[in-house]
Amino acid sequence: MQWLNLLNANFRKEYIEMKRYLPNTLALLLTFYIIFLAAFFGIMFVGDPASFEANVQYSIVSVAFWSLTLMTMNFIGFSVVTEAMRGTLEQLYMSPMGVWKIMLTRIVGQFSLQLVMMVILLFAAMLTSGQWLSLNPMTTIPILTLTMISIVGVSFMIAGLAIIVKQIQAFLQIFQFVLMALVFIPLSVAPFLAFAPFVKGVDMVRMVMMENLTLSAIPLADFGFLLINSMIYFILGLFVFHRCEKLAMKKGLLGQY
Repeated sequence: MQWLNLLNANFRKEYIEMKRYLPNTLALLLTFYIIFLAAFFGIMFVGDPASFEANVQYSIVSVAFWSLTLMTMNFIGFSVVTEAMRGTLEQLYMSPMGVWKIMLTRIVGQFSLQLVMMVILLFAAMLTSGQWLSLNPMTTIPILTLTMISIVGVSFMIAGLAIIVKQIQAFLQIFQFVLMALVFIPLSVAPFLAFAPFVKGVDMVRMVMMENLTLSAIPLADFGFLLINSMIYFILGLFVFHRCEKLAMKKGLLGQY
């Protein structure tokens, strides 16, 4: 019940902030849509006509997932920085639930809201390009759920860094290009990227959407690999976060900005 109340409170918090700062939310959505348009017109003018449809579909899914992973992964880091700027970071540490549980429920709420934005972006991109993908929620949702676990793990690593150094905006600006490479580069070109966080999940969802695959058509080995990969990054993320917490407390950095 405590987890449910915490999740409900943080989901409402994230929803209210997105609604209250609606122009910023719409501008964010518009930014990713413009990025898709740039990719779409680039494919139209300089791409191979024989593979035009496949390239456009690949770009639609990649841009949508880049927006989802970028906003979700950076979220806890920005949240820590914001709490430190407001002078409320130490207050979170007074909660009996623990900061990592608060941050976990926040990112679950944020991920849910970002997922809605990703669907809106997908439909806008498909409507613009005339290329329609198979969303197939019965297949994509289980894969997205497993993929999210690794995204949360990396988010906790970023949050741990933010607790210590506070200002991480420059790092996050560089990180967004790393995320773009991980999302856009296909595993067929660089198979070793499957060991990176979330990449295998994005590749699986991309195949489902482009090839209209069902859940039974995906090998169990792929699900097993995705689950193990996600759990490793989640556990590693929590470990790094707790180590950074202890270091920040030892040096008295929690209340500083």
